[in-house]
Amino acid sequence: MLRRSFLALAFALSTVPALAGEMLTYTPGLIKSALADGKTVFVDYAADWCSTCARQERVIAALRAENPQYDQAMIFVRVDWDDYRGHTVSTSRNIPRRSTLIVLRGDEELGRIVAGTGTNAIKALMDQGLGVTN
Repeated sequence: MLRRSFLALAFALSTVPALAGEMLTYTPGLIKSALADGKTVFVDYAADWCSTCARQERVIAALRAENPQYDQAMIFVRVDWDDYRGHTVSTSRNIPRRSTLIVLRGDEELGRIVAGTGTNAIKALMDQGLGVTN
């Protein structure tokens, strides 16, 4: 079973360039593995029924379409809040609620937005993943 999970994760990470513009759906170990591989990870804690989450996702998609550097520099992962709110992927990072966005690199959290939907704020967070300071 572990081999199957590992192979699925390896495949998902190897196809990231082909998935440009899309968010990977979180599975246990995905973020940890990507960080261990030296990747920068943009994490979107969201719920399908959340209107704030939907607005954030539209802004993120528009920014990614405008600037392909985001997809070259980071992988984007969506964590389903309804499935993972009590899981360590949320609790270990003190995620307070759905509609939380974070950028991670290595052992460091580069930035966070909670329930914010402004284009400038989300762009600034994504720029942190690029190493750009505003």
